[in-house]
Amino acid sequence: MNLLSFIGKNTRHQSMRIFLTDDHAILLDGLVNLLSKEDSFEVVGTAGTVQEATDQLTRLKVDLLITDYNLPDGDGLSLVQKVKRKYPTIKVIVLSMHDEAHLVKEILKEGVDGYILKKDSHEELINAVNAVKNGKIYLSNEINRMLMTGLHGTEETKLLTSREREILQLISKEYTNKQIAEELFISERTVETHRKNIFRKTGTNNLVGLIKFAYANNLI
Repeated sequence: MNLLSFIGKNTRHQSMRIFLTDDHAILLDGLVNLLSKEDSFEVVGTAGTVQEATDQLTRLKVDLLITDYNLPDGDGLSLVQKVKRKYPTIKVIVLSMHDEAHLVKEILKEGVDGYILKKDSHEELINAVNAVKNGKIYLSNEINRMLMTGLHGTEETKLLTSREREILQLISKEYTNKQIAEELFISERTVETHRKNIFRKTGTNNLVGLIKFAYANNLI
């Protein structure tokens, strides 16, 4: 099915022009269908990578970017940074499976206008787009609860999440990303995302430095 078959709606009602970025074609198809049912929304383009998105955004007039965090050629954070730098008027909603406090906070610092989870309802997405269209910031209920929990210290006291600690344990045993993915029943791309986060949060840039830091701080 052509994802763009729904694109090109009547714009007489000042529709919000939306661009979607996600590398899962089935999800993109569903999002196009869902958003195109709303008279005030117009999906003007889709992309599966950071590069495709940045290329198309140079040619299209876009009001709102909805992007996943995990992308094949980078992460949603790098796409958000590029868009906010080059197109400051474009609103951004991150639609992600990640609900880790440190990651959400890092993305929010880039000035995104909304953050919702892929497991949230269709209604939540529509509410998010409408809120952003009206100049508001929208965080899903679960993200709000997670951030409130962090204020009470339960997240702030942990440098790494439990999943990151699991991955760090396997990294210390010299597991490859493929082996870690098989061990934890997750995708290699998810492992790579966690790996990047671990290096960033520990302030290390190579395996030797990471392992030294981990032992010094009782992370493994």
